Amino acid sequence: MLAYNKQFVENEGYKEYITNKYPDKKVAILSCMDTRLTALLPAALGIKNGDVKMIKNAGGVISHPFGSVIRSLLVAIYELGVEDIMVIAHSDCGACHMHSEEMIEKMEARGVNADYIDMMRFCGVDFHSWLDGFEDTEKSVRGTVDFIVRHPLIPSDIRVHGFIIDSTTGELSRII
Repeated sequence: MLAYNKQFVENEGYKEYITNKYPDKKVAILSCMDTRLTALLPAALGIKNGDVKMIKNAGGVISHPFGSVIRSLLVAIYELGVEDIMVIAHSDCGACHMHSEEMIEKMEARGVNADYIDMMRFCGVDFHSWLDGFEDTEKSVRGTVDFIVRHPLIPSDIRVHGFIIDSTTGELSRII
């Protein structure tokens, strides 16, 4: 990847991607970090570099009211002119059916000290709400949309939409 990057810069491959920081479509998209969506999601929506602000994380969910996702949305709205938010989950998501206790077992198996996990619990980290996934993708989208709409720092004139994209075909289904 590093060798490719060197050639990319030397050959001025970046020129077709030059844009500014303001999203042309005034849209922020919250979506999953799934590798199948890297190229599929923009292709399925017909978006190009500069069109939208893209926020990606595991499951396309918000796990904390003042975490990095809400911070990114606030910057997109107040500093970059976003007017619409699209929450786009996808079929066959790895965060679906994910359980914090199983992840903690995997952490410990990889050498994370159980005392650190206990200390984090003592400090107030709720692993269940932070690391659990979801059981129903549509319900997760509805919950995330509702979370954004009800957030006290999100202005009421921001339109929030919820979708599920098929991770194979790219077909988008409106949820809310």
